[in-house]
Amino acid sequence: MMTDQEIRTDTVKISNGDIQISAYIAMPASEGVFPGIVVLQEIFGINSHIRDVTERLAKEGYMAIAPALFQRTVPNFEAGYTPESIETGRNYAFQTKASELLSDIQAAIDYLKSLPNVKQNFGVIGFCFGGHVAYLAATLPDIKATASFYGARIATATLGDGEPTITRTPEIKGKLYAFFGSEDASIPVEQVDQIEEELQKYQIPHQIFRYDQADHGFFCDQRSSYNPDAAADAWKQVKQLFAKELQ
Repeated sequence: MMTDQEIRTDTVKISNGDIQISAYIAMPASEGVFPGIVVLQEIFGINSHIRDVTERLAKEGYMAIAPALFQRTVPNFEAGYTPESIETGRNYAFQTKASELLSDIQAAIDYLKSLPNVKQNFGVIGFCFGGHVAYLAATLPDIKATASFYGARIATATLGDGEPTITRTPEIKGKLYAFFGSEDASIPVEQVDQIEEELQKYQIPHQIFRYDQADHGFFCDQRSSYNPDAAADAWKQVKQLFAKELQ
């Protein structure tokens, strides 16, 4: 696998029925055919952190696309990590619906499929709100590998109406890695245990990574909770997952 490639980036529009979803895309600048990865935002929109993750994946040899998951409610939303932004972002997250999110993610996959330099192997990675959405997206038939970072409420709720997202575990198609911090008050250890038990029960290929002294948002170097050791190990695991399952 080629790494640290020169990349190209762009902002594109993805058609999904009667809506146009804005998305940030990053790809290797070199000739070739590359697997696709959908990057799922936190509650802060397609901000500089999500763009950075998208670009990092492109440098590893992937076509990476980050669709705006709040497009239906608040187009072009982007925020930093202030208390006010957290309150605003949560309000927008609570307005999303699982069925619409899955439809929009499938539209992003279909957009990648339409490009001539995309290998038909797809993965998904998500953080915070996007970590929960990634667990949902793992049920899509095209997804062969999922990296879910500190997705809260997977065991207790869904997005919109319906049974908790964890009840959809049997529908997961590929391999799933999930990353949690032991100091994350928003995801009690009992809920992490419950997720692991369900993945084992339904024999979903998976690994659960638990990081001591790591809090919610430990992967993001723009947050006060950034934990460089946990982030470095998690990125190593993500790269191994995608290389093995997609390349």
